[in-house]
Amino acid sequence: MKILKIILTTFILGGVLAVPVLGCTSESESVVPENQVVTVQRGDLTIDIAAAGNLALSRTEDLAFDLFYQEGTVEEVLVEEGDTVEEGQVLVKLDTEEWEEQLSVLEDKVTDAERELTAKKLNLIQKEINVINAENALEKAEDSWLDTVGAGTKVRRLEERLEWYLENEPEEVEKIREIREDLEKAWNDFSRAASDSVEASEVTAKEMGVEVAKLQLEDAQISIEDVQQDLGDARETLEEAKSKSPIITAFFDGFITRVDVSGGDEVKKGTVAVQLADPAKFEADIMVSETDIFQVKLGGEAWVQVDAMPMLNLPALVTHISPTATIQSGVVNYKVKVKIQSLQSVMQEQQEARQKAMPRIIPEDFQLRDGLTVTVSILVEARNDVLLVPNAAITHQGGQVYVQVMSPDSVIEERSITIGISNWQYTEVTDGLREGEEVVVPQGTTSPTTSQPGGRSTFLPGRPGGLTQGGLGH
Repeated sequence: MKILKIILTTFILGGVLAVPVLGCTSESESVVPENQVVTVQRGDLTIDIAAAGNLALSRTEDLAFDLFYQEGTVEEVLVEEGDTVEEGQVLVKLDTEEWEEQLSVLEDKVTDAERELTAKKLNLIQKEINVINAENALEKAEDSWLDTVGAGTKVRRLEERLEWYLENEPEEVEKIREIREDLEKAWNDFSRAASDSVEASEVTAKEMGVEVAKLQLEDAQISIEDVQQDLGDARETLEEAKSKSPIITAFFDGFITRVDVSGGDEVKKGTVAVQLADPAKFEADIMVSETDIFQVKLGGEAWVQVDAMPMLNLPALVTHISPTATIQSGVVNYKVKVKIQSLQSVMQEQQEARQKAMPRIIPEDFQLRDGLTVTVSILVEARNDVLLVPNAAITHQGGQVYVQVMSPDSVIEERSITIGISNWQYTEVTDGLREGEEVVVPQGTTSPTTSQPGGRSTFLPGRPGGLTQGGLGH
């Protein structure tokens, strides 16, 4: 349902007393006895959507064990449900001997990985040496083979030359002798080269040896990369483990709403030990009808009035609008969540604002509690510092809006006015009236008034039971 509210920027003291209006007037300016006369004033007019709900803690945290091993043992639980705790306070302890043992296991894994990496690096060095030796041996074998081939070619050429001289110029005895000496020397060179060289099959074997050595080197390099990865993972796991703690602490001031473990319990990673709540963070859920839901916006301003403390109004913001409907008995509603803002500061401001006129309205030890019944008002539209008249003073005729204006000499005239927004009590007047003029509320209707004996009554529009954002009565 809609509740429409008005906030006055000033209090009006004194007023207009509902009295019979006497005297003679013309037939067109008749006076109705016992009509109520009110003064046109300026104020702040707001339109709200309101519904009942219940407070709920908006900040609750499940504090769980962050184990780096499979299972641990609870050593001690230091809090009970309902305890108030401070940020950093130790709440639960794990068995530290188990913790240190598991940490030692991780450290051993790092040490083993470091040793394996060192061995792999030494093996890699040996493989690199093997490749170098195989390549040198191949180069030497190839050089020896080339020397052997060259020596053999020289031998063949000298043999051919010697044969030619013996057949064609046998008388060249001296020449033949020189050729034979060169041939003998060439045979000796060939023999030495042949003994130091390798045959073609041996050269092929050497080539295969180089390839094998290179393959072994690649395998060794891959093995080192694997071990380096294992070592990196082991070190990362160890560092992560060292960053964790065998204790659970409160990471903000609050109170314990639930304790789920006891000393001696076997727990695993993620097991919730306690639940911590912030006593200064509250929210409320309300149901908004399908006709009003389109006027509700995320981040919209709202007010929360605690039923048990009607003088307390707390500012809030709309934080969630359900995309799905809740339908009961054919009635369509949508769940809307609002979160209270700056709880402690607002309560202090409101208490200070009331200390002079209404001391001890809000007890010093007053504290909001989960489950309290509240009325949530979501602001839809607002007008500030506008002229206001009671709805009961307005009549509608032929598409026009009229009020009856009381002149200083108690003569009533009907006047056409232009209006803006309105609520269940008041309407904004945008044209046709001036501040301070008096309008008539016909007999049998009501308007909000404050009466003072012997004086006149003046309406005091305002927000029911609380303070405005600016700290004025409403």
